[in-house]
Amino acid sequence: SAMSLRYLGPRIDIHGGGEDLIFPHHTNEIAQTEGFTGERPFVNIWVHNAHLRLGGEKMSKSLGNILSIRDALERWGADGLRVFVLGSHYRSPLLSTDEALDAAKRGAERLRTAAGAADGAASSGKAGQDPARFRERFIAALDDDLNTPQALAVLFDLAKEINRARDEGGTTANLRSVLIELAGVLGLRLEGHDSEAGDAAPFIELLIETRQALKTAKQYQLSDQIRSRLAELGVVLEDTPGGTHWRPA
Repeated sequence: SAMSLRYLGPRIDIHGGGEDLIFPHHTNEIAQTEGFTGERPFVNIWVHNAHLRLGGEKMSKSLGNILSIRDALERWGADGLRVFVLGSHYRSPLLSTDEALDAAKRGAERLRTAAGAADGAASSGKAGQDPARFRERFIAALDDDLNTPQALAVLFDLAKEINRARDEGGTTANLRSVLIELAGVLGLRLEGHDSEAGDAAPFIELLIETRQALKTAKQYQLSDQIRSRLAELGVVLEDTPGGTHWRPA
């Protein structure tokens, strides 16, 4: 098109689109543009994504089987939707189900928890694994035809290492910094919480402090009651050498 030629020139590095556009749309686009400019190839790399399916059918306006972004954001959050899409290779069909989106939301929450929770006051200062190896694996995955499921798996491995180091009383700042950096490459913000527990974070921290004071005073029945009541409300407490951490159930 004239706009493409004006802003991108006669050759494009990467051209995307759905797999249903390969023929005749993109073949015609190639023929028309190369015929007009005389330069070949018109596109160096074509990236064709498979369809998003809802209820076994391709999601499209013409079929009326649309899941609105507004409703999806309200239910699963932005990072939850991103984890859902990134969890499948762009060339593979993606099936939208409540179960898959719920799992993606929980996955995004795990990454946020790992990235956001600071080390305990009793941290030994011992560092976890070298984060460089995670960065190398992440880059290698994306270099392999944008293998986002593999890149996402690296983020979850990194989150697991952060949690392990924190549970052992080690320092995790460097690991958390790399997790946030790499997640940002995939558009994950890892900010706040999609769940209601995020809004209650200051109160949960206060209850954790109160529970610790009760344990110090050997009021174990009351401290256990705080833990069990929080669990009923969907908040799990984890006691580690580095202190007590919480996460959504």
